[in-house]
Amino acid sequence: MSDKTPKLLEMTQKTITEYWNDSCSLKELTYALEKGAVGATTNPVIVKSVLESELDNYEERIRELVEEMPHATEDDIAWKLNEEMAITGAKMLRPLFDESKGQKGRISIQTNTKFWRDPQRLLEQTLHFQTLCPNIQVKMPTTKAGIWAYEEATYHGVSINATVSFTVPQAIAVAEAVERGLKRREAEGKDTSEMRPVCTIMVGRVDDWLRQVADKKLIAIDPECYDWAGVAVMKNAYKIFKEKGYRTQLLAAAYRNHYHWSQFMGGDVSLTIPHKYQVRFNNSNVEIKNYMDEPVKAEYLEQLKANFPDFIKAYEPDGMTVEEFDTYGPVNATLMQFSKGYDDLINIIRKFMIIIK
Repeated sequence: MSDKTPKLLEMTQKTITEYWNDSCSLKELTYALEKGAVGATTNPVIVKSVLESELDNYEERIRELVEEMPHATEDDIAWKLNEEMAITGAKMLRPLFDESKGQKGRISIQTNTKFWRDPQRLLEQTLHFQTLCPNIQVKMPTTKAGIWAYEEATYHGVSINATVSFTVPQAIAVAEAVERGLKRREAEGKDTSEMRPVCTIMVGRVDDWLRQVADKKLIAIDPECYDWAGVAVMKNAYKIFKEKGYRTQLLAAAYRNHYHWSQFMGGDVSLTIPHKYQVRFNNSNVEIKNYMDEPVKAEYLEQLKANFPDFIKAYEPDGMTVEEFDTYGPVNATLMQFSKGYDDLINIIRKFMIIIK
């Protein structure tokens, strides 16, 4: 292997763009921190995947929890383990958090997917997570209920991470909710200086969804267009965020190709990157420079707009209302995937609780 500077580390040295480890795996987080990462994030699918791949590291603790919590359900034990995994990752990131006064070094823990329609339960779980450690960041879905919860959680001093988010209208709604929460705190003389709200745009899932629509409706466009759909959404959201002066930072997620990294370099954004893509990017020959200000080709945008109403919903700032978020295709598909990931996680825990002799 070459001894050249890893590309992600070079990016953090030459640009303002930051990156996170898209996992709570301690092995993967260690790799990422050595190469310039400043945060980490989790979700039900990630936690399930970490348990499946590194079960030897957690098996003893799961058995202990089963013994320590004799009346607990699988859900109780799963959430206790989830919280402990987040706390362990948070400890590794704590020096960055302290040094930056809260602007770096956070780990995101995600609320229960089942609460996506219930704003009060989202808020209650968020406020509980906030007590786990200082550098916790709380993920909630960008549904109608989530928008309400973002404002309230921000008002209570929580640094949120908006997830299940794919579109410019969602990102704007998140940023506006956060601004309302911040202004309410500030009006009461409460400190906001160490808060760090972010809004995820799951760029690769935009591409995935349009491909699914094309297959279903037998649409044919230049294949390159699909790889640029999520990039276009992210760049448009970034432009609007800068114009509006929002205090929420954009976070790119759901990687499918190097555009989902390289095209955002130079932007004041964070990138939450899965381990396998970190390794690929670090070993690539992509030039490190500012790509964020380079526009997506007009012909790609024209074809996407002409053939996909769902792209218009994602790209245009008024493409959807908050009431429409809950029925947008990628939102539904991702909620289903997160729900299945949680069900699979529960099944792993259940096998330690129900001993079949």
